[in-house]
Order: sequence, then C-alpha cells, then structure tokens
Amino acid sequence: MLFNAPPSQFTARLLACLIFLAVSAPVLAQNAASTLPPEVDALLARAKVPREALAAIVVDAAPALAGKSAPLLSYRAGSLMNPASVMKLVTTYAGLELLGPSFTWNTPVYVDGTVADGVLHGNLVIQGKGDPKLVLERLWLLLRRVQGLGIKTISGDIVLDRSAFAPAAQNPADFDGEPLRPYNAAPDALLVNFKSVVMTFVPNPASGNANISFEPALAGVRQQASVPLSAGLNGRAALTECGDYREALKADFADPLRMAFNGSYPVGCGEKVWAIAYADPASYAERAIAGLWQEMGGQLGGRVREGRATPHQAPTFEMVSPTLAEVIRDINKYSNNVMAQQLFLTLSQQQPGGASNEASRELVRAWWQTRFAGPNNQQELPVLDNGSGLSRLERVTPQGLARLLQTAYVSGAMPELMASLPITGVDGTLKRSKSRVSQGWAHLKSGTLRDASALAGYVHTPSGRRLVVVAIVNHANAPAARPALEALVDWAVREGSR
Repeated sequence: MLFNAPPSQFTARLLACLIFLAVSAPVLAQNAASTLPPEVDALLARAKVPREALAAIVVDAAPALAGKSAPLLSYRAGSLMNPASVMKLVTTYAGLELLGPSFTWNTPVYVDGTVADGVLHGNLVIQGKGDPKLVLERLWLLLRRVQGLGIKTISGDIVLDRSAFAPAAQNPADFDGEPLRPYNAAPDALLVNFKSVVMTFVPNPASGNANISFEPALAGVRQQASVPLSAGLNGRAALTECGDYREALKADFADPLRMAFNGSYPVGCGEKVWAIAYADPASYAERAIAGLWQEMGGQLGGRVREGRATPHQAPTFEMVSPTLAEVIRDINKYSNNVMAQQLFLTLSQQQPGGASNEASRELVRAWWQTRFAGPNNQQELPVLDNGSGLSRLERVTPQGLARLLQTAYVSGAMPELMASLPITGVDGTLKRSKSRVSQGWAHLKSGTLRDASALAGYVHTPSGRRLVVVAIVNHANAPAARPALEALVDWAVREGSR
C-alpha cells in the first residue's frame, strides 16, 4: 500500500502514479455533450426538479484502451455535490488501495488470570480493533473458543476494551431524529451486531397470539414474549390482510430496560422480521455479551464492563474478520453505513494518535491528491465527513468520482470493487430497479437522502464497451428524480453501443 512504503519506494510509486495518469488519465474535453438526453430532461420535469440540480458525466471506463478521450456526456460535472451513499465508493476504493483486499480486522482476547476446574480466576478481556462484522454468530464463535479453553465460569469480569477508536460525540438521533433506525448506528471499536436487535413475529392463531423472539437476548432487558393477534376482518380476509403491522404493534422502546408492545399483530401478516437499533447503544455490547454468555451456560461472578487490555500482553487468541474484499460487498451492495464508517476509521488506525474521523479525512485527502493528481485536482478534492455518505456535509464532483472509477478500472482492485456494487435489477439496493434496458448491464452504487439522489459506477453495453456513469441530484425533490437517473443509465447503454 502506497503510504506504508519506505520513503524511497514511496517516491518511486508516486512518480509512477504521476506518469501513468499523465499518459492515460482522461482529458475531460469541453466539447463533450452538454445537453441532457430528452428522456432525462422530461423525467426531471415530471419530478419537479430543475435540470440545474443535476450534475452528471458519462465517459469510457478505460479511455486509453477504447481510443477515446472525450466524455459522451458532461453536464455540470465539475460541481461539488452531496453524493449521499455514493461517497462509499471513495471509502471502499481507498480501503482497497491503502489496506489491500486481503486485509482483516483482528479482535484479541486475553485470559487475565489462571484457569482451574473450569473456572477462570481473573478477568476475560476482549479488545475491539474495529471489526465491522462482529455479528452475533461470530460473537458466539468467540465465546465458544473461550469455553474451548476449559472456561465455564469467570470469577471476575468480562472487560471490553474499545479504546482503538477515538471517542465519538455522535448521537444516533443527530442525523435525522430517528435513533432507532439501524442505519444511524454509530461506529465503535468493539461494534457488536451493529448495536441492533432483530425481532421475529410468528402468528399462532390457535393461541390468539404472535410469538416474539429477540436476537440477541440483552442482559437486564425485559423483552415481551408475545403480543395478541388482531381480530382483522371477518372471515377469510383476516388471513390475507396485513397492513402496517409496525403501527398496529404500538411499540414502546422508550425505556432501554423494557421492550414492549401495547397493540396487536395482524394475523394476515404471517412471519415478519423487524430490526431496530437498541435505545441505549452505549450499553449494547455489555448487555449482548452478558446475555449470550449466560445463554451458552457460562457463569459470571463479576460483570461486563469497559476497561483496557494490559499493554504489551500477548493475546490468548484472536478472532479474525472476513477479508476487506468481502466486507466491501456488504458496504456497497447493501449500503451499510456503520460498516463504511468502521472502514473509514480503520484507515487512520496506525497513525499517531490513533483512529479518528479527523485523521482519516486527512489521510484520504492526501491519498486522493497523490492518486488522482491532475489539472483539476484541487477542484475535484472531495469534502469528507465520516466516509459513509450519511452526512449533510460530504461533497464530491461527478468528474472527480469518474476519475476515481476510471483509475480503479485499470487497477488490480477492479474485480473486488466492481463485484461489490449492486447489479441493476438483480441484487442489493438496486434489486427492485424497474429499468429494462440496463437490467443486468450496470454495476452501480446508489445513494438517497431527503435532498440527494445519486447513481455511480460501471455500465456495460451489448457492443462490449464499458462506461463510467456518475449522476447526482441535489434538490428537495431529489428522491423523485431517481427515474431520471435510471433513464440516464439506460441512455448510456444505448449510446455506448453506437
């Protein structure tokens, strides 16, 4: 990775990057098509979005290979725009280049004491290092390895070390006032199960109730086991009508120590799964680990608490995450915000002072200036916040994103990055895309906020040509402009085949 190289290697790689870009980076010609396709224009008007709210570019993915340099379309492509979750392209490609596709996160576990007759006389220490995918199944495997050491009872405490990331002042309600939405979960050096609770509702008409299961079972939290079935309509219709089951349940999650429902569950809904962020995220890891340890038959003499691992002590074992190549598939395919923020913080974990958003912003800006050096470098420099796009502050130009995607296309990381992007009409966040022309032909990252809508990625054409498409709308009606963005992708498939 570029910034980990010794000074002499760094200079050589920097020179190689500059030579490569001088030879093969596209010159975004001023004579490119600067008027929008009529179908895009019409759909923007239907959405009541002025064309000046759109910025877009369509250009060959590898201009040098295609023998072309001018974009097929360049419309306000140098404008700084809020890209919403499309910003994840910057974070994930930076991760692939700076960390490498085989990078993994390790979670060290320390047995701080002696083990005799199934009892650990001391503490168990779990040290978080930023693993973005320490989900419940992998946490179970971690604790099972502890039991595999012959430990059934811990006389002391389970100590959680979360010091690898700088303390965050982020409140889950800060972004949009929806603290129980899982997408608002804040990053954490020891991020357990995305700080979320998954509730499964299964109707049992014979008993007149719907049974509720909770994953995980949080220690010290009362979780209601069932809820009455609603009467519904008379006759058979009651078995088929569902409606807004979440509204009908009248959930009460205000008290972190009690998860209750004051309503009923419509019998016609069948089985439903509802995930929420826990109301007290600061205590989530402690409660989840204590609850799971108890479920597994473990005994705890003390409590689960925060603390620090002993410096320079060798871990008893380490839990290893999936590779970065696998993790970015979750980040991009499903637009996972907290996983993107975990990766963004990890980029600066080896910097003096440790991982923080401030340090990662500086690191990514330095990487961008080095990797995408060019005549428009300063204008194209992104405005970074947390690297996930869940931000009102982040900005990037379509031209800058196109440069990133073109550079990635001719890099060794291309297969991993492209495979991480949703395929139009096939999977991820674009599975429900209605586009018939581009269905199966485009790998695109999508992004949506209340005032931003975006698509960016690679488009394949029947003629074998590959294009980069970036389109961003910033406007109060931006979500309604998604059909216009999809129409631009369809236009690129057709135009690129000529």
